[in-house]
Amino acid sequence: MIRNHKPIKNRRRFLRNTIASVAAASVGITGLRASNSKETFQATAPIDPYAKIKITKVETFVLKNSWVFIKISTDAGITGWGEMLKDDAKACAAGAMEAANYLIGKDPRPVTHHWQAIHRGAFYRGGPIKTAISSGIDQALWDIAGKCYGVPVYKLFGGPTRDKVLVYGTKPDYKTGVKSIKVGPKGSRVPFRHAEGTKMVDEVVERFVALKQQHPEVDIALDFHGAVQPTTASLLIKALEPHRPWFYEEIVQALNVDVMADLAKKTHIPLATGERIFTKWGFREILEKGAAMILQPDVNYAGGITELKIIAGMAEAYYAPIAPHNPNGPCSLAASLQLAACIPNFMVMERGNREYELLATPLEPVVDGFRPIPTGPGLGITIDEDKLMDQVGEPKKYLTRYDQDDNSVIDW
Repeated sequence: MIRNHKPIKNRRRFLRNTIASVAAASVGITGLRASNSKETFQATAPIDPYAKIKITKVETFVLKNSWVFIKISTDAGITGWGEMLKDDAKACAAGAMEAANYLIGKDPRPVTHHWQAIHRGAFYRGGPIKTAISSGIDQALWDIAGKCYGVPVYKLFGGPTRDKVLVYGTKPDYKTGVKSIKVGPKGSRVPFRHAEGTKMVDEVVERFVALKQQHPEVDIALDFHGAVQPTTASLLIKALEPHRPWFYEEIVQALNVDVMADLAKKTHIPLATGERIFTKWGFREILEKGAAMILQPDVNYAGGITELKIIAGMAEAYYAPIAPHNPNGPCSLAASLQLAACIPNFMVMERGNREYELLATPLEPVVDGFRPIPTGPGLGITIDEDKLMDQVGEPKKYLTRYDQDDNSVIDW
């Protein structure tokens, strides 16, 4: 508990501190933060904006499904939660604990400063693990900052820019009004070989056409998931084009952006990518080379809310919308919603599948295809720590896939 021990000099200051005490007690916050500031603050804020606060503890949790969480605690009793890359789960968790050496004892609220210190304090920068560590920490710090000021994160970024968030799923859900979906290109199998023949291309087209006919009112995107080779991708994007897919996602791996940019020139269907691209520097190349028109950064490993806000600003200059990648847990969902609520060029985001499992109170449900924006402080969610601890354990093993005919390794 942090207190101001200086004497009260006048009635105005006494009244201000009394109001702050009542506000803090009314929201169940431990400890009053009295202020010597020259300005008053909203009575709904949990602590005085000028009060001192410091990070006291950093913890990481690896779950059996490979989700990785970070919890940052403070001496004000306020905690923040974030989420990281699910691949290389143990490495991400360990890396975050190394960053704890920097964080302990510091004020959590200058979030952007901490992002820069962690990123630029490392000799080797970028890549999925490094940026996943920054992403989880960044989410947790913004969660704390919002709770300190008593507002959702999007308000700290000047939002809201919209009232609700459009979502899509893997199949139509008429009960909740979700009429936008994303599926993979598939015939009798996934077309993963270097140059698939006419039979496989025709099978993929036939299945897509059948799905369109079954759901004529539904927008359907095709996610190649980087598992299709460029030679085959060039055939599929042209063969599918007359049937008007909503967009093509990850038509090839993003390791060679020039190849993706070349394929983008061969179709008028928008290309989307981003789930395996990191930081503003990775997305800069995508935008400059015209490799995709829709960006899909993941808040768990592209750099957190801080970095995704910058990526969205860059994309706006190219008239490119943001469709956050969101197949993971509750922090990923909540942080993506906060981003959607504070940028002008948001397009759509994945609905999520299992985000409620670890929450003490579920988020408001999807209605008419839109998810309400959380209005609680910070990320707007509360993690049920008992539920989370029940899921802690050994993460999933790597899944290598093989061609069943010749046993060669294939992408997935």
